[in-house]
Amino acid sequence: MENLNGKTAIVTGASSGIGKAVAYRLAKEGLNVVLAARSTEKLKDVEEEINSGASGEAIAVPTDMTDQSSVRELVQKAAEAYSTVDIIVNNAGQMLAGTVRSGKTDEWDSMIDVNIKGLLYATNAVLPGMIGRGSGHILNIDSVSGHEVTKTSTVYSATKFAVRAISMGLEKELARTGVRVTNISPGMVDTPLMGSRSVDRKILDPENIAEAIVYALTQPTHVNVNEITIRPV
Repeated sequence: MENLNGKTAIVTGASSGIGKAVAYRLAKEGLNVVLAARSTEKLKDVEEEINSGASGEAIAVPTDMTDQSSVRELVQKAAEAYSTVDIIVNNAGQMLAGTVRSGKTDEWDSMIDVNIKGLLYATNAVLPGMIGRGSGHILNIDSVSGHEVTKTSTVYSATKFAVRAISMGLEKELARTGVRVTNISPGMVDTPLMGSRSVDRKILDPENIAEAIVYALTQPTHVNVNEITIRPV
């Protein structure tokens, strides 16, 4: 089993929901966690919570995932604080109007910029260091909407299909470099993205996704868990 203690992870979208749960869980494993999101105030709250209750350390770096220079600065600050970036959890995401008929191009642009371009910016920024060291792990938070499309999720699903395609392509690009890639596809999770939607069953907790990430990270270095799909029963 891979020992995570003392390693460094960047978690994007870390101010709430899945990102917050993942950051806290990784810090409990002894990782240093670099928290990225746009909300400075919420990030600081997560930073304080981790530093007061987990064995690993956290630093907050407010970041606009749609701005490549901001993302590069995030990775640079992480490396300055902890020397290396061993893990990145690409969790930042937008789930807005999903139909083409709506014509809400501003919402389409926002999802494309965060869900696809932000993920690409962050991954590209950490790769040189990972490849140079011959080790690293990239975890992309996808969605079951990256496997299935509903009549209201066309555009959102398109961005999540893209995340899955990027994960699949990266795994092939990085074969034999020592850098692993895992695509995580949750079903319905109790996060702010759910909004006020009514459901008739128990849905996933963010901590369930965090546990799946720890599972993938702690496999032996020659084992690459490519895909995990998590659905409520």
